Amino acid sequence: MEHKGLLQSDDLYKYILETNVYPQEPEPLKEIRALTASHRLFFMGTSPDAGKMLEMLLKLTGAKKTLELRVYTGYSLLLTALTIPENGKIVAIDVNREFYEIGRPVVEKAGVKHKIDFIESEALPALNKLIEDPNNEGSFDYVFVDADKINYINYHEKVIKLVKVNGIIVYDNTLWYGSVAKSEDTVPEILKQGRICVLMFNEALAMDPRVKIATAALGDGITICRCVY
Repeated sequence: MEHKGLLQSDDLYKYILETNVYPQEPEPLKEIRALTASHRLFFMGTSPDAGKMLEMLLKLTGAKKTLELRVYTGYSLLLTALTIPENGKIVAIDVNREFYEIGRPVVEKAGVKHKIDFIESEALPALNKLIEDPNNEGSFDYVFVDADKINYINYHEKVIKLVKVNGIIVYDNTLWYGSVAKSEDTVPEILKQGRICVLMFNEALAMDPRVKIATAALGDGITICRCVY
């Protein structure tokens, strides 16, 4: 069981997973979640309760062309691939192909590898290359960002050029283990730099007239942006 710490009751979180998440979680996602659980950086995986919200957003928006920044072992990537139509496409960017290779056999077994264009690169140069192609401007239906928090603001300025009007951008970890609501002197040292970056990013999003936002206390906090122009 993953617990990002936003729900203070382990029993309540377990209840949500067992009644609302696990019964409808496809077998390939269960498999990739099990693989991730044994990895030393397992906490970087997308929480399955947050995944249910992502699946809902993909279905409600009818997303076909999507973008993902940071793949890790591929839980959210596989979820997206299973959800979008057969002719849908995902541009997936990650600096570390080694982690993606952990989950790739599950992706192949699920029969959705053809939907994925994996790019091994740092995110900013890869995004710049996408922007250089005029066919990509305003063409993406959905973007999921779960990369390094220090660059969230920089990523936002790039991906907003790629998303269509009424398209969706989802940012993960925007509550940063609940530390955003705590005084700095009570925050563990390991969380402090990320907390500062996330606080600045959340404030910038709230002032950005190009998006309408909503934050859900799922996983480590996800902020959903609807691009309005």
